[in-house]
Amino acid sequence: MARFNAYDRGFVDDPYPTYARLRTESPVFFDETWDLTFFARHADVAAILRDRRFGRDVRHAVPAEEIDPAVFDRIYPSRLPVWTAMVRDSFIDLEPPRHTRIRRLVQWAFSRRASESYRPRVDAVARRAVEAACERGSMEVVADYATPIPLTMIADLLGVPPEDQPQLVEWSHAMVRPFDEACTPEEGAVAEEATRSFVRYVGAMVEDRERRPGDDLLSALVAARVDGDRLTRDEIVSTAILTLNAGHEATVQAIGNAVLALARHPGQYERLRSEPSMIPGAVDELLRYDTPLQMFERWVLEDVNWKGTELRRGTKVGLMFGSANHDEAVFTEPEGLDVGRSAEAHVSFGGGVHYCVGAPLAKVELEVALERFVDSVAAFEVSTDRLERTPSLIFRGVKELPITLDAGR
Repeated sequence: MARFNAYDRGFVDDPYPTYARLRTESPVFFDETWDLTFFARHADVAAILRDRRFGRDVRHAVPAEEIDPAVFDRIYPSRLPVWTAMVRDSFIDLEPPRHTRIRRLVQWAFSRRASESYRPRVDAVARRAVEAACERGSMEVVADYATPIPLTMIADLLGVPPEDQPQLVEWSHAMVRPFDEACTPEEGAVAEEATRSFVRYVGAMVEDRERRPGDDLLSALVAARVDGDRLTRDEIVSTAILTLNAGHEATVQAIGNAVLALARHPGQYERLRSEPSMIPGAVDELLRYDTPLQMFERWVLEDVNWKGTELRRGTKVGLMFGSANHDEAVFTEPEGLDVGRSAEAHVSFGGGVHYCVGAPLAKVELEVALERFVDSVAAFEVSTDRLERTPSLIFRGVKELPITLDAGR
């Protein structure tokens, strides 16, 4: 029996009541549609993220013939060979030692110190967008604010010229669809072609950086050495694609979700206006309150008895981040937004060896986006009552968020 329907309009609009029911009635359950054993409670999700009996890749641990062919092909679709090689096989979806090798060659670019150095560039983008919106008295938050901040930052990191940035967005939107169970064959074909185009584009840039290094991430990845080791051409291209997809898609949704949450809680927005020093902590609370990445999967790498639930190696589990972040066993009154809450226990960035390598940069982008918005906008409200959410169990965000605003000048 299905415990929930990920594509029901009511669930897409607001999944949190369903999550509350699942945490009480079925905190661990198998879903035939996804072929996953789902975990809804924070304690299970956080523990599995750190348990090495579960992983992002299975091919090193379990023979292919022991894995359900339908599940294997959903994760590594043979009909999408380039997407599988360049997107699914990026280092975040690998296991040690392959994961460890690539991560140590790239993690310095996203360290806390490096991420703080990008703050002035992020602020310049946010400032321009807010000033233009204040002049108009309106803003479509997703297109005018949430998208330019991470896109410009990542394009700057990769050395992509401004005129090519809209193409990156189009490719990125296409390439993330195969992660979702509802991806159609047509969307898969579009994702494969988008990946091929991106590989050609970045491959040409890498060749150029090999001849003429610049002050950008691609040049640094070309030059990266650790104990004599270096990244291959495919690893550089795959990392560039990962940087765009992971750094752009989730951050756009995080900013959009945050502005929407504050629009619906004007008292909390006033708290940030009166005490902007609360913003770094508020970022964690907003990521907890309406999580941009709602569910992540893990392979079971060996037979596991998880608190009485038998999990067979070669199967998969689904970790409900959105539910874990609303678990009343961890967060008091979780359905409420409290920008003064200590919400560091949220799992929005994952955990364990696969903890998001770009988390420091994402937090800088979110902090700056909120700081600039709060500093410039005295009051605002959503100007439509028909918000359309992305129909996905993985990504949660609004497609458009039009607001009217008062600069208070």
